Amino acid sequence: MLRYTIRRLLQLLIVVGVLSLLLFAWLRSLPGGPVSALLGERATTESRARLTEELGLDQPIFVQYFKFVGRALSGDFGVSTGVQPGDSATEIFLQRFPATLELSFLAIVIAVAVGIPLGYLAARRRGGWLDNLSVVSSLIGVAVPVFFLAFLLKQVFAVDLGWFPTAGRQEGGIDATRVTGFFVLDGILTQEWDAAWDALVHLILPAVALSSIPFSVVFRITRASVLDVVDEDYVRTAESKGLTTPVIRRRHVLRNAMLPVVTTIGLQTGALLAGAVLTEKVFAFPGIGQALALGFERRDYPVLLLLILCAAGVFVLINLLVDLSYALIDPRIRTRGGGR
Repeated sequence: MLRYTIRRLLQLLIVVGVLSLLLFAWLRSLPGGPVSALLGERATTESRARLTEELGLDQPIFVQYFKFVGRALSGDFGVSTGVQPGDSATEIFLQRFPATLELSFLAIVIAVAVGIPLGYLAARRRGGWLDNLSVVSSLIGVAVPVFFLAFLLKQVFAVDLGWFPTAGRQEGGIDATRVTGFFVLDGILTQEWDAAWDALVHLILPAVALSSIPFSVVFRITRASVLDVVDEDYVRTAESKGLTTPVIRRRHVLRNAMLPVVTTIGLQTGALLAGAVLTEKVFAFPGIGQALALGFERRDYPVLLLLILCAAGVFVLINLLVDLSYALIDPRIRTRGGGR
């Protein structure tokens, strides 16, 4: 297991290294070069000359790249020019990342909590009304764009019915204590139950909208995987030995059916950031998805640089965790991996 983990970590470092090269090349391909991109409309002759010297743009390209990596490792990505002018890009990320993480966590919990049991039940009752209804629901979940579903949920449940708030993370009138930046967790830790409940209520509609595609994918993979496993010889052998149905389902069906599902959950968790851009925009949710949208709109390159790098890093890290969990579920994988 240790060799397998080390090999995956080395692959992760290679991916991040290639990504840093791509971002470095992208920054230098911007109109006016990186100096104009970073300074924006504030650029003067003096400031351009000073930033050129600070960035080492008068030096060989490989020296520039290593300085770029050094600044990234130290958290120096520059100052925001559009999202929150005057604040450092790192500050903006640290302020907004907990919001997106909280939203994404609830969205994937909804997708998994509904998708896996429903996929299993649909497979066990193949061809029945539950199976047909679930398949149709999953097709709708994939076909309906996230932003349209977000607008629909907001209009019906927030504007028309008034059951949920229309925007934000928490009501402005609540005097909540900030500890971790995760509003629900902060309310629980400080026992400010009204603040925790209000933050959770603000999360529900965006999380449901964001979970629509992950739910559909998790459901369909679970259903297909269970259908494949129940027809395997080892399941029929277990039945012929007289093992009880709960034991067969737990040890033979679910354990083997979970392998592709775990991979799917990991990939969908990493992809939630792309959906968060649209969802956070609709609900004015102050996370990194909204910051990305504002960054592109206002050409805030320092913020875009950091958020793209961090988003890719999170995606790669999640895939590493998926690989490790995959190896734990099926030991044959790490044995084959270590043999090459």
